[in-house]
Amino acid sequence: MIIVSACLLGVNCRYDGSNKISPKLLEFVDKSTLIPVCPEQLGGLSTPRNPASIEMGDGFDVLNHIARVIDLHGNDLTSQFRRGAEETLNIMKLVGAKLAILKDKSPSCGVNYISDNDTLREGVGVLTALLFNSGMKVNSEYSIII
Repeated sequence: MIIVSACLLGVNCRYDGSNKISPKLLEFVDKSTLIPVCPEQLGGLSTPRNPASIEMGDGFDVLNHIARVIDLHGNDLTSQFRRGAEETLNIMKLVGAKLAILKDKSPSCGVNYISDNDTLREGVGVLTALLFNSGMKVNSEYSIII
């Protein structure tokens, strides 16, 4: 069982109501059980929603209460991002998944990079940080290893 960012499987759950379908990832649908999740929706956010970014840090800093997740209007979405990460981890434990393939550049799912007001910077998203802290393996869609 592998947890996958739902947007990579064609689910229209991104902040703008679109997806980022990954044809490369779809090749594995017949070979592995892929479980789509959207941590932002699991945290209670709607689709579409305002774009958000991590202010003054990355996902590890959010988990350590040093940074916040803020949308473009200044609304604090930190609790929703934390809740969505926790719910995703609960799903992974429930189904026995040890691997997540997540959408890089996302404030939730970023594995190598996160977006900060349309600027990319190195760092991990809130979900990725929680999964790393929990001993789970995480890959981005750019480094799919199943």
